[in-house]
Amino acid sequence: MPTLKERLDSFKAQFSGLRGVHPGQWPIVPQLACALGVLVAIVAAGWFLYWSGQLEDLERGEQEETKLKEAYKGKIQQAINLEGLRKQKEQVSQYVATMEKQLPSKAEMDALLSDINQAGIGRGMQFELFKPGQVVVKEYYAELPINIKVTGSYHEVAAFTSDIANLPRIVTLNNMNISTAKDGKLLLDAVAKTFRYLDAEELAARRKAKADAGKKGGKK
Repeated sequence: MPTLKERLDSFKAQFSGLRGVHPGQWPIVPQLACALGVLVAIVAAGWFLYWSGQLEDLERGEQEETKLKEAYKGKIQQAINLEGLRKQKEQVSQYVATMEKQLPSKAEMDALLSDINQAGIGRGMQFELFKPGQVVVKEYYAELPINIKVTGSYHEVAAFTSDIANLPRIVTLNNMNISTAKDGKLLLDAVAKTFRYLDAEELAARRKAKADAGKKGGKK
């Protein structure tokens, strides 16, 4: 039985003297080694030139599939909640419509000022000051402050403030100061604020002003 050294010497001997000899005439071991080298080279070339790109495409495809699945789940959830969302939108629209009805138009402001004045006179109170101030235009509505000073008894003042709160239009009392008048009655000094929605012309003018301001800011 040949020893390990003899086997190694025999293995090495098969690789000697191969220069100039046709590979088909090489011993079996060099032929197998050459075939293995060619196979490795083919696999490596295939990996870098073809398979690596295919695997990257496959990975991108899997990521895209995951995104599409998540988007599909979101759409399904929205479809399930669609009826509820429609009801919520309807409720919000009704609430906005109700609030808009509490805001007078530009033409109704005089009538509202008269209502505020009548609320005090109807309670037997005396107006020492009723002076509408400068209109303050906001984004979608206008605010009108009214400086008022009225005198009356405790119950008359309380009833007057309650009547103001219960007007069909929105009116708030701000900066309220109550003191004792010379005749012993109470003097209510306050700023009543009422609000109205902007009409179509005012909204258009405000949008134009904002657009002009944006253009000027862009030129800088």
